[in-house]
Amino acid sequence: MRILVIGGGGREHAIVWSLAKSEKVEELLCAPGNAGIAELAECVPIAVDRFAELVQLAKDRRIDLVVVGPDDPLAAGIVDEFEAAGIPAFGPDRKAAEIEGSKIFMKNLLRKYNIPTARYESFTDFEQALAYLRSQPMPIVVKADGLAAGKGVTVAATLEEAEEALRGMMLGGVFGASGSQVVIEEFMTGQEMSILAFVDGETVRAMVPAQDHKTIFDGDKGPNTGGMGTYSPLPHISQALVDDAIVNIIEPTARAMVSEGRPFRGFLFAGLMLTPDGVKTVEFNARMGDPETQVVLPRLDTDLLDIIMAAMEGRLADIEIKWNDEAAVCVIVASEGYPGSYPKGRPISGLEAAKAQGALVFHAGTALKDGGLVTNGGRVLGIVGLGGDISEARAKAYEAVSAISFEGMQCRTDIALKALQSVE
Repeated sequence: MRILVIGGGGREHAIVWSLAKSEKVEELLCAPGNAGIAELAECVPIAVDRFAELVQLAKDRRIDLVVVGPDDPLAAGIVDEFEAAGIPAFGPDRKAAEIEGSKIFMKNLLRKYNIPTARYESFTDFEQALAYLRSQPMPIVVKADGLAAGKGVTVAATLEEAEEALRGMMLGGVFGASGSQVVIEEFMTGQEMSILAFVDGETVRAMVPAQDHKTIFDGDKGPNTGGMGTYSPLPHISQALVDDAIVNIIEPTARAMVSEGRPFRGFLFAGLMLTPDGVKTVEFNARMGDPETQVVLPRLDTDLLDIIMAAMEGRLADIEIKWNDEAAVCVIVASEGYPGSYPKGRPISGLEAAKAQGALVFHAGTALKDGGLVTNGGRVLGIVGLGGDISEARAKAYEAVSAISFEGMQCRTDIALKALQSVE
């Protein structure tokens, strides 16, 4: 099969890496790709929002299947465009992708179908939002309605912080149109858990769970990012809790989307909170999480292409999906200044040494310049260590990170520590 992957980050590198292992893949393209993806697939420099050019590329290269990675093109209807051209594409259509594209839609869906989530209200008027905010206990969570590259959520410890976030979103335009509407919701306490799933309508096949680290600094301090590291499995979280999330949150949500005339087909990501009152929904994403993908796919033993094709052909319920017992820990190395503004073009060294130690190196924001590798994004690389348990995988990941360097490089030093502390 000839496959085109859309995207150019760490998630897409992991997807390409996994697909490249399939004997059924005859040709693998990625648009726009990155320097790491270029080692596995032919990269074509077309941006993810250039739908007409991407469709034409798929026609010209006789692509059999398109796999869409990022959220923005899904929300804008890229799958609809490919399907209108008669090209099979794995991912939700525009109507189904609204489960991520609008937090208000997602929260209202969960409320309508009694799916556990935090108490909330949504607003389009700043003064009404401000009045509600001032009536609520702190801490509190303020969310931009639309897509904001994983940064549109503020967990405010004080009213002053919450008001500043609200003003920035609704009046300051820090997230553009995405912040013109907001969700204000209660602060939930507990550990977070991510479960990705292959979904085709009402059929849900959950992947192994992972745990993300959203904030930039150790100890879960600082502003939210797109994710600074992940690990899988979660030895400190019982299978019963995982099963609870699948049965009472993910499967009912898939059924709810069918009932709403928006059947979901693709990768569905559930961000969950293990609260004292049970598992509750934090968010849904209409695609694989990044960097969760970078620890989940290395644990997949079944051919990823076989699973995708089963979903495309309505056979997802029948395919056997096997996972290995290996532990995976991903540490994100990021540019100086991230998640704010950051420099680009800084030379990167040490990748071959990291790979020689057995680590997987997934490129997120890299480019080639004058024959050398340079930084080209906020999150630059995902370094994945594999081992018999979290402790071994974590040690391998950080050992590989220590081999890599570029000016201003930053990473968290406490990825997966929660798992170790909980099982000691």
